[in-house]
Amino acid sequence: MGDARDLEVVPLRHWGRWVAALLVGVFAAAFAVSLMNNPNLEWATVGDYLTKEFVLKGVAVTLMLTAVAMVIGTLGGVGIAIMRLSGNPVLRWSAWLFVWFFRGTPLLVQIIFWGFLAALYQRIQLGIPFTGWHLVDADTNTLVTPMVAAILALGLNEMAYAAEIVRGGIIAVDTGQDDAARALGLTGAQAMRTITLPQAMRVIVPPMGNETVTMLKSTALVSVIGGHDLLTAVQSVYAQNFKVIPLLVVAAIWYLAMTSVLSLGQYFLERRFGRGYASSSRPGVVSRWLGSRGVEGDAR
Repeated sequence: MGDARDLEVVPLRHWGRWVAALLVGVFAAAFAVSLMNNPNLEWATVGDYLTKEFVLKGVAVTLMLTAVAMVIGTLGGVGIAIMRLSGNPVLRWSAWLFVWFFRGTPLLVQIIFWGFLAALYQRIQLGIPFTGWHLVDADTNTLVTPMVAAILALGLNEMAYAAEIVRGGIIAVDTGQDDAARALGLTGAQAMRTITLPQAMRVIVPPMGNETVTMLKSTALVSVIGGHDLLTAVQSVYAQNFKVIPLLVVAAIWYLAMTSVLSLGQYFLERRFGRGYASSSRPGVVSRWLGSRGVEGDAR
């Protein structure tokens, strides 16, 4: 028998993968060339409008709406999730009805509803019932502006989705953790705040990161009530100069830039809350590639 070191190792070749990659590359390159050479895109116009003041203001409003809606949705979602897990049937069913309604109706319908709330209530009065004393007594259109309507619609809708995400994360934590916390003398609220929720974050962060990206894109829907967001800004301009495609490309570039930053933040948050778990300790693609190259170099 020959020496094992004389054996030639022939790697398995995946010709189908190479053919598929070649086809995808050819079509992608052809599409990119057609876009770059298409005069209707007017790249000069895109570059001119990309940093215009009205566009930057629209970007700022979009980011503000996303941040406020996610804060409202996350904080409210935690409360709704705890209510759904409560032993009190009134709290549990009230939370279920809230989630059922706001998840079951389209976000666009909710935005339009809040935007036209004055058609249902001409005035908004808040106070102690049956006493005639009102803390708030104002015209609805004055109180619920398009911006307020947008925040209400986005925030309440996000609360329903966040509640289910948080509830899933809480359920994923072993019940023995809660029993151990009670054995140490912690109350239910203390156990939830210091033991259960921190462990649930590993399950909560990935879908909440996706919800944040989705929320940023969903802010474009407030353009139907004039919410002053990025899409509203470009729509108000292309309605006058009819440069629809170039201005939509401007909006798309900004949306892609913002979602890319959010995705990067989500990646680091996942690593932060996933420390100590096998899936989070695996090296990334770049690290594995560099590691393999280092091994090959040492072998040489």
